[in-house]
Amino acid sequence: MYSGAVLAGGASRRFGEDKALFVYEGKPLLARVLESLEGAGERFIVANRPYLGFGVPVYPDLLPGADSLSGLHSALVHARFPWVAVAATDLPFLTRGFWDFLYEKARSSPYPVVVPYSPEGHPEPLMAFYHKDCLPQVEGQIREGDFLLRRVMETLGATYVPAEEAVARFGERLFLNANRKEALP
Repeated sequence: MYSGAVLAGGASRRFGEDKALFVYEGKPLLARVLESLEGAGERFIVANRPYLGFGVPVYPDLLPGADSLSGLHSALVHARFPWVAVAATDLPFLTRGFWDFLYEKARSSPYPVVVPYSPEGHPEPLMAFYHKDCLPQVEGQIREGDFLLRRVMETLGATYVPAEEAVARFGERLFLNANRKEALP
């Protein structure tokens, strides 16, 4: 079992409205990402505003001001299970199959992070698994003012999943990040 956390704390400036609540193909983006995590033993939202009506707890950042690293910190603190699937609310094409696939990698990983590479060749830290063992590193980085998510992977090590492997199984749309409404097909 693993925990599933959706990070919905961004300001949505480029999107023009709260993207978590934006309805795409009949569902808010937040609901789509939560549904992709239905295989988790628990699901919750990390946000600094209430998101009522989604049927899961909402937790604020415990150490605010560090962007996504604050969200990861809160997710690791609140998770009941050792592995935590962390998803951004603007990734509407994540699927349960993807999380099942990544969790299998996590269960055999010698590292506390499992993250796919994007087709563009960079890690995607907001569609990844983090072990609760990452918590001291994340908290230390926040207290030191180092807010780079990739530093967690660089410092603790990570199992990287090649983009080709993820795309072959789940299609390129998996990586579509809806930073702007125009990005949605």
